[in-house]
Amino acid sequence: MWSSETRTGNLNRRAVLAGLGALTLSLAACGFTPVYAPGGGGAQLLNAVALQAPDNDRRYVFNRRFEERLGRPASGAPYALAVRIQVTEQDIGVTSTGNITRYRLIGRVFYTLTDATTGAVLHDGRTNAFTGYSTTGSTVATSAAERDAQERLMVILADQMIDDLLLRAADFPAPASPA
Repeated sequence: MWSSETRTGNLNRRAVLAGLGALTLSLAACGFTPVYAPGGGGAQLLNAVALQAPDNDRRYVFNRRFEERLGRPASGAPYALAVRIQVTEQDIGVTSTGNITRYRLIGRVFYTLTDATTGAVLHDGRTNAFTGYSTTGSTVATSAAERDAQERLMVILADQMIDDLLLRAADFPAPASPA
């Protein structure tokens, strides 16, 4: 038995599918290529970017996230990435007695991607983000909240940097061959 709802539902699904097909065609017509597709620029960065060794917890989380998304390079990686991380803390919640109840962590990452063989700078950029945490719980809870906020901030910053690199990767020249 057909009801008007079923027929309307089918029409809506057909309209959505037709719209998706048109969107796909228009993206293909404008030169859109998925980053990891054949011919996309992102594939050349996979397992190809050497990072500086982590020297603190923030840098460890940042590097871990980077390697989760772009892989760990073998020795002799064609690209090198220099990263400088800055984190500042602001108190944003204060009681009438002067006790701080909430902090904001503001992070900035400055980065430079270079050809590891020639040292030529391929791209440099900057990104920033923030997270926050509450201090109203116990000492242990506050410490855990701070650690979690630090980790979330590093993941956000790494993701933003990686997205920027992937979007620009098609413009990077192929890495130079070692002589």
